[in-house]
Amino acid sequence: MVTAPCPGSPSEMCGIAAIFVYHNSASLVDQGELISIRDAMTSRGPDGCGVWLSPDRRVGFGHRRLSIVDLSPAGSQPMQSQDGALIVTFNGEIYNHRELRSRLEQEGCRFRSTCDTEVLLHLYRQRGESMVEDLRGMYAFALWDARERGLFLARDPLGVKPLYYADDGATIRVASQVKALLAGGRVDTAPQPAGHVGFFLWGHVPSPYTLYRGVQSLPAGTTLWIDQAGGKRQKTFCSVTGILAHAEESNPPATVRHSPSSRETLHAALRDSVRHHLIADVPVGVFLSSGLDSTTLAALAAGEGGTLRTVTLGFEEFRGTPDDETPLAERVARHYGTTHETIWVTRADFRAHLGRLLGAMDQPSIDGVNTYFVSLAAARTSLKAALSGLGGDELFGGYASFRDIPRAVRALGFFRRGGPLGRMLRVLSAPLLKRMTSPKYAGLLEYGGTYAGAYLLRRGLFMPWALPGVLDPEIVRQGWAELQPLLRLDEKLEGLSSPRLRVSCLETTCYMRDQLLRDSDWAGMAHSLEIRVPLVDVELLRRLAPLLASDTPPTKQDLADSPGKKLPDEVLRRPKTGFSIPVRDWLMEGNPAAGGRRGLRGWAETVYQKFIP
Repeated sequence: MVTAPCPGSPSEMCGIAAIFVYHNSASLVDQGELISIRDAMTSRGPDGCGVWLSPDRRVGFGHRRLSIVDLSPAGSQPMQSQDGALIVTFNGEIYNHRELRSRLEQEGCRFRSTCDTEVLLHLYRQRGESMVEDLRGMYAFALWDARERGLFLARDPLGVKPLYYADDGATIRVASQVKALLAGGRVDTAPQPAGHVGFFLWGHVPSPYTLYRGVQSLPAGTTLWIDQAGGKRQKTFCSVTGILAHAEESNPPATVRHSPSSRETLHAALRDSVRHHLIADVPVGVFLSSGLDSTTLAALAAGEGGTLRTVTLGFEEFRGTPDDETPLAERVARHYGTTHETIWVTRADFRAHLGRLLGAMDQPSIDGVNTYFVSLAAARTSLKAALSGLGGDELFGGYASFRDIPRAVRALGFFRRGGPLGRMLRVLSAPLLKRMTSPKYAGLLEYGGTYAGAYLLRRGLFMPWALPGVLDPEIVRQGWAELQPLLRLDEKLEGLSSPRLRVSCLETTCYMRDQLLRDSDWAGMAHSLEIRVPLVDVELLRRLAPLLASDTPPTKQDLADSPGKKLPDEVLRRPKTGFSIPVRDWLMEGNPAAGGRRGLRGWAETVYQKFIP
């Protein structure tokens, strides 16, 4: 066994790396390659690093650490069990690790640290692969079982933390980032058409694809076991669709939302999630805008006691306009007595950081700029962890899609079986509509009559018929055939009949998971900041699912009613605007790399070019 900790502070929020050579014909683990993969993720873990190699050099783990829980040397990784039979490299936070530790101690387990990483080792020994059913948190980890001679990978149910792997049939390589695997220099980088087409279709690369044929992501709520004979076993242990479908089957009464018990269920579940997400050995702040999601989180966090730090991002272009969120955010901070800072960002800041922003972006995305800069603002205040209101719209129906998609399906259901007619009308109307309005409207009759089609129209960046204009037609053909986007969207809705739950499921498993959460990960880690999302919590989802499945599901106003000390009236009365930044003004105007396009489509092509050799 070879272990080598790095100089510096002992090291929790992290970048992980693993290599497992499971075929006898393959070369043994190259420590240099492993370290290259690991150190490509230095910003994810600047506080410490480590490497471990098995005696036969068929397995190697690497780790970069951002210290959040247990700052002592006892928390260093990769971490081994006392007998050396289990080794783990872990990225994330297990929010119920104290409860699990107490239970494991009662079962006779002895701990050497106070960190959640060690809980994983003991829990695996007690429960094996089913251990993931006990975990509450955001996580991705690789665990080597020396007795069974196998590698166990796991990713959290909602997909907060990423996990990518490259399996060439003889060796599997694992990392927290795609770019880290590429840095090792031994993965297949041939283009994956589904990833390229998916980016222009959605504005992000849909899971499990990447831009590269040799790299894919482990799906959320999934485990993967690989043994030394090359046998593989992938299991889905939890899914958003399954949780919502189970709640819908229970058929709660229509008046559930308005009962005192349901309100207390909602409020208790929210308080519980925030309380768990505040567990840390460093200060945890809050990203504070003037919207209901972040202000409610700030109020709930302030209610837990102690000094709370809040950060608001201000833009010079918005100063003094209705889009300026800083005055109301500062009013909320005073109302709850937080230690508050407003960080101002200008066009010049955007230009100065553009290269680093694109370099930090692990997969191409049209979003993430806002999260990058608010993470930069938090890092400037020396925060290492911050709460974000991400997930509130998906959970409480805050997007216009919750209204517009069911309306479109009802109105256009007649065309559901009339595909050829819808396509013909789209072809005839596209040139006119492209000049008059959004080109999306040309596909309204073809796609709008189903939830999958209406969602594609709602969230799609380039429509399917426009893809040959930005990519090679053969790449488009191959990518579309593999993606099968409408079929994949329909599969996510299996077992769901409620319009509200259908839209919530699509927004949660597509837009939130593959864009918002992924962007939060790379953008936060670019500044060595851990972003925690109390509204994206599997226990919260389970507790609220019966309410969401009712005829009167909780709304954003019900969310805002949950703090003990109520939100200021100005916040409650403020119409929803979303968190906007002046990116459209900052982006290139007629950039040749974007084919003369402006706005998001131009930005998409500019971003894409940074990922193409």
